[in-house]
Amino acid sequence: MVCLLGRNGVGKTTLLRSIIGLNKVSRGSVVFGSSDITHAPTYKRARYGIAYIPQGREIIPYLSVLDNLKLGFTARRQKSGKIPDEIFEFFPMLKQHLNRQGGLLSGGQQQQLAIARGLMCNPQVMLFDEPTEGIQPSIVQEIEATLRRINAEKGITVVVVEQKIDFARQLAQRFFIMEKGSIVAAGKTSELTDSLIHKYLTV
Repeated sequence: MVCLLGRNGVGKTTLLRSIIGLNKVSRGSVVFGSSDITHAPTYKRARYGIAYIPQGREIIPYLSVLDNLKLGFTARRQKSGKIPDEIFEFFPMLKQHLNRQGGLLSGGQQQQLAIARGLMCNPQVMLFDEPTEGIQPSIVQEIEATLRRINAEKGITVVVVEQKIDFARQLAQRFFIMEKGSIVAAGKTSELTDSLIHKYLTV
């Protein structure tokens, strides 16, 4: 698991959006495994195995929980099907609210729905943009535990953009710090020193 850190406006979200294909790459390339996907459309990147859970979750509020989950079938080249049992093993709350509109869920529940929708794509990599934003502390702990399970049990690579330093230190094995669109520091999370935090992350 990897955390991408940096002050606001340094390019963290732009990087994730460039990986998934929502932003055009002006220089360099995007390579996934042995495939150059720089010019591939977003839906093809999803089929390669990249899931994106955006900042603010961006579930569709007027669709039910079930219909939000079914959107994940499109990345599997399916139009419909049964929701895998493992989705509800990770998020039992969702099974209780399948017919409820997504917009009526709490912030923490919407985040769980967004993660579950990403899992529906059967990804190899999941990109999370500030998954703890606007979430109460008790739910933050649940999200941390869920990301650990996703990584450990399914072998999915987890990449997290995060502002909460403590959350990043607890969750990730490695970190990268961005400054003005470039990576300026990287290493094991145990090497994320107070001096690096003061230099690149404090406001």
